[in-house]
Amino acid sequence: MPMTDPNDLTRQPIPQLIRNLAIPASTGYFFNTMYNVVDTYFGGLISTQVLAALSLSLPVFFIILATGTGLSTGATALIANAMGAGQRDEARLLATQGLTFGLLISIFLTFLGWFASPLLFRALGASDAYLVTSLIYMRTIFLGTVFFMLNYMLNAILNAAGDTRSFRNFLMAGFFLNIMLDPWFIYGGLGLPALGVIGIALATVLIQLAGVVYLGIKVSRTGLVSARSMRDYLPRRGPFKDIATQGFPASLNMMTVGIGIFVITFFISAFGKEAVAAYGVAMRVEQIVLIPTIGLNVATLAIVAQNNGAGFFDRVRQVLGKALKYGAWVMTAGTLLVFILARPLMTFFTEDREVIGIGTTYLMIDALVLYAYVILFVNVAALQGVKRPMFAVWIGLGRQIVAPVILFYLLTHVFDWGLLGVWWGIFFITWGAAVFSLFYARRVLSRLSL
Repeated sequence: MPMTDPNDLTRQPIPQLIRNLAIPASTGYFFNTMYNVVDTYFGGLISTQVLAALSLSLPVFFIILATGTGLSTGATALIANAMGAGQRDEARLLATQGLTFGLLISIFLTFLGWFASPLLFRALGASDAYLVTSLIYMRTIFLGTVFFMLNYMLNAILNAAGDTRSFRNFLMAGFFLNIMLDPWFIYGGLGLPALGVIGIALATVLIQLAGVVYLGIKVSRTGLVSARSMRDYLPRRGPFKDIATQGFPASLNMMTVGIGIFVITFFISAFGKEAVAAYGVAMRVEQIVLIPTIGLNVATLAIVAQNNGAGFFDRVRQVLGKALKYGAWVMTAGTLLVFILARPLMTFFTEDREVIGIGTTYLMIDALVLYAYVILFVNVAALQGVKRPMFAVWIGLGRQIVAPVILFYLLTHVFDWGLLGVWWGIFFITWGAAVFSLFYARRVLSRLSL
């Protein structure tokens, strides 16, 4: 099937474009989230300690996710802007240099993650067998960092060209592979010894490797990368600087999410590992419901970036309005679903009554926050599309670090709300950030040249 003409992102009706890009992206990320659900499910079958270890690994795992997602977002914005402006050679250069940049960053992250993990886990309260389980899982994941990073950069190229279907296909296939590999690697069989928690991590690494092969083939067909001249892949200062300038602010924004989870987990850990496990399970539920938001983000970024590069600023503003409208429709249903089915959703993952009770309370409060995430993420994506990446950093620092540290402490210690102080703190902080982002983005976009 021929790839979508990149110029279509500047000419086709905006509602149609959002659907064409957001639905495949959302479908893919649904299976990616369900992939994580599978890991959580099998981890829970092993023990509550393994379930808690997977939850504890989230802020550390975010080191990879934040860097990869941020650089991918930055590369998509740059490549799409170049394509919208008709600068095909510039788009090719950015695509090839993006792959090289991602490869070098992944090597650095592997060493950093390997040696920093023990310190981070101990800071979160892990010790003895709990610490060992967490390290076994996370260090195996870090050995596959290069595959994660290459997949992010390959997907950036495809997104910039209007192709969200290839990554969807990879994520769908990865989900079904994980269903087969997790129990096989955990319990052993067919000549393979039982690997336990390390099997969950090893399955993920192998699936990411398969993704590199598949997405690499898809990218080679776009004409934006080529293996004919290896000289194109040698590091160049100009493209590296552009990618870093656009991508690292987005990475820092995502990194603040990881630090934010670290901060939340730090406060939650004072209430026991059952509370940590409950938060980890509840986050899986939240991720499933917020999947349409990811699709809207991908669509908003790609469409805004190409139209910004082409100088079609009225279309840029229209994209933001339509994305927020579609998000409101979807999250209304999501809010009702999570609020009503909070307890059954928790029961699916664990039989521990204390974990179920804690997670149910969190989900009922979190249901009231879901549309705030839509407002926040879509506005940030639009700003990244017009090459304004630094807003994401500042709003991330405030929302994930500064405000939580202050508010969580006040609510849990000064006002003695206990664990509820963390849950309601998330509510107040997220809505405050969403409202601020809405007004700021509209102000910036209204000043674009007509």
